[in-house]
Amino acid sequence: MRIRGLWLGLVLLGSASGSARADAPARMNVLMIVSDDLTNNALGAYGGPRETPNVDALARRGVRFDRAYCQFPLCNPSRASFLTGLRPDTLRVYENATQFRKNRPDAQSLPQTFRKAGYAVARVGKLYHYGIPAQIGTDGLDDPSSWERTVNPRGRDKDDEDKIFSLTPDARGAGRFGATLSWLAADGSDAEQTDGKIALEIAGLLRQYADRPFFLGCGFFRPHTPYVAPKAYFDRHPTGSIALPVVPADHRQSAPPPAFGSSKKEQEVMTDDLRRQAIRAYRASASFMDAQIGVVLKALDDLKLADRTIVVFLSDHGYHLGEHGLWQKMSLFENSARVPLIIDDPRRPGQDRYCPRTVELVDLHATLADLCGLDAPKTDGTSLRPLLDDPDRAWDRPAFTQVSRGTPITTGEPKKQQSPWFMGRSVRTERYRYTEWDGGKKGAQLYDEEADPGELANLADNPAHARDRERLSALLRANATGPR
Repeated sequence: MRIRGLWLGLVLLGSASGSARADAPARMNVLMIVSDDLTNNALGAYGGPRETPNVDALARRGVRFDRAYCQFPLCNPSRASFLTGLRPDTLRVYENATQFRKNRPDAQSLPQTFRKAGYAVARVGKLYHYGIPAQIGTDGLDDPSSWERTVNPRGRDKDDEDKIFSLTPDARGAGRFGATLSWLAADGSDAEQTDGKIALEIAGLLRQYADRPFFLGCGFFRPHTPYVAPKAYFDRHPTGSIALPVVPADHRQSAPPPAFGSSKKEQEVMTDDLRRQAIRAYRASASFMDAQIGVVLKALDDLKLADRTIVVFLSDHGYHLGEHGLWQKMSLFENSARVPLIIDDPRRPGQDRYCPRTVELVDLHATLADLCGLDAPKTDGTSLRPLLDDPDRAWDRPAFTQVSRGTPITTGEPKKQQSPWFMGRSVRTERYRYTEWDGGKKGAQLYDEEADPGELANLADNPAHARDRERLSALLRANATGPR
């Protein structure tokens, strides 16, 4: 009775503070699960290998968004964006070094909205940016105002770093495992790995908070490179079953040079065998991460919390595994900009529903506050609640993604650039992707996603699509508020 009385007191306190609307329904919990550097193509629910059964089961329970997009395909800008509901241009965060409060000290984050409403708010693992693997076990670029409790597990993957293979021989000494393709089929159990520890910590917090409303952030590090997973997960993905992406020999001549600006020399000369090994290791790491999601969701079910908990699964951005001749992130092709996004609200009936509308991660703050009946600050996103009610309803909101090229110096006066620094901006509608580099001065790309989902035929200079280009360029100009 004492615990239930505490829970009721917190509800009344949140209502009295004005953070929860007077007409709010019974309080729902939120469990936000974030995977790092995950491509849709690694998930069975999105047409990938059927070796991610827990994410696939979650997709059958909720709504799978087929056209969801990040706002910046790099960890820190993307995470700062979706955890505040503000675009990178609003936050002025474009790289992995700037904590967003340096530029927006008064921003109210998504977890803060729930804290103000009296929720227990905690995170385990990577929600805001961490350098991987160097900052595993630390706070990274965390935001202390967002959480009342944080846990930073550290597993044997940190201790086994001397065993990791890397394309870059000096990666170990330079701490660059996170910047190049590296992998390890590890000894030991799931529970010894950092992500295994994260899952067990989340299960413990679910037990601790079972009798009060909670917002829990569960941030897995995998499949971010180095691709580390116990050996059993590698066995699920034999190299003989891996088909390599087909890239036309003249593909780089079809688009402006900045489109391929994320390419790295050591990746361009990989043998087909190494490519298959890298893809195998990545998929093994994704399957391992999926198994940890299974641990978390089982705890949710065992504690009988599933019926009153909204579960959100996403990645911070997409990922290349050789498509367009690219690996990792930081491009404006579909592989890098598109993300998995699944929202399971148990109050909404129906199974295996998918939504074909274009949505953005910047929408999550408004969406989760709306679903839980909380007042939220004005953000740059919009609530996706109408699409959870009817995934096929009319929806005329394109998705915007941007990425920078060059390296600006952000300290000292006057500010100078180490190399030419400019922005690439892309807009995705249900049919087209259109991209401009440096406001169009360094080239443009236009793809018909219905006819060319691989984005191999650039239509930007095709006279038959001149009106499409003009219309989409106007959308980009209207949305851009930061550097061109």
